Amino acid sequence: MRIKDPNPAVEKLLVFARDVVSGAGEKALSLYGKGSAGVKFDEGLVTAAELELTDFFRERLNAVFPGHAIFGDTLPKDDYVHGEKRYLWIYDPLDGVANFQAGIPIWSISLALLENFWPVLGVTFMPVTGDFFHAIVGRQAYWGEREIRIPDPGEISNESVLLTYSRFHNHYRSTFPGKIRNLGSTAAHVIYVAMGRAEGALLANVSYPDLAAAQIILEAAGGKIHRLDGRQFDLSDYLGGQRIEDHLIAAPEGSFEAIRMYLNKSL
Repeated sequence: MRIKDPNPAVEKLLVFARDVVSGAGEKALSLYGKGSAGVKFDEGLVTAAELELTDFFRERLNAVFPGHAIFGDTLPKDDYVHGEKRYLWIYDPLDGVANFQAGIPIWSISLALLENFWPVLGVTFMPVTGDFFHAIVGRQAYWGEREIRIPDPGEISNESVLLTYSRFHNHYRSTFPGKIRNLGSTAAHVIYVAMGRAEGALLANVSYPDLAAAQIILEAAGGKIHRLDGRQFDLSDYLGGQRIEDHLIAAPEGSFEAIRMYLNKSL
C-alpha cells in the first residue's frame, strides 16, 4: 500500500466518515435479521438493504462534499487532480450479508478515503455490537477511543485462532494447532487480527471495497496483508474494480511465514 501523510483537513473528513457510517448502521439495524424464514438466504432483503444504504451514503456525501467521487461510479483516472475531485470514497454498505439477513451479529459497514490514489483513512462499524474502528494513515488505529496495537507475536499453540473463508477445507489441508474459524465477514476477520484476537486471517474471493478500510486499520495496528505465495500485495493494483483472485493472509508483520507453513493446498 502506498502511504501519504494526511492532509490538514483529515480530521474533518474523519468526522464525516464516522457520522455517515453511524447513520448507515442505524438504517441497517432496522432491516437486520428480517430475512424470510422460508428461504436459507433472502436475496431480496439483502439487495434492498444494500440499495438503501448506498443511496443514504450518496445523499450524505453529495450534501457535504459534492465534488468527491465514489468508487464504482466510474473507473478512477490515473492522473493527479486538485480540489475536491482528488478524493475518492470506497464504501462497503454490507460485509457479511449472510449473517445480516440471518440475524447473526457479525457484519459491518466500512468506508475508506483515497486522495489522488493514496490512502488517507479507514472506518469500520459493526452496528449490532456497537464496535467502531478507525485509523488515519500514519497514525494509530482505534477501537472506539481506545488505541489498538497488535501485541508481539508469540508461539502459535492450541489456543491460537486462525480465521478463514467458508470453503477453506475444500482447498487446504491444515496442520494449524489452534482453532480455525469462519465468522462470515472479511472486514471483521481483518479487524480481529488488528485487535490481536486472532493470529491471522486467510482471505479469498475478496474485492477492493472488502479490504479498503480494514487494511488501513490493520496496517496502523502493526499488521499487513500478504499474498499466500509470498509475493507483495498492493491493493491499489485493483482500483479498476476487478476481483482479487489471489488468496491472502492478514497477519502481524512477523507472523506471515509462521502461519503459511501450516497451510497446504489440497490435491
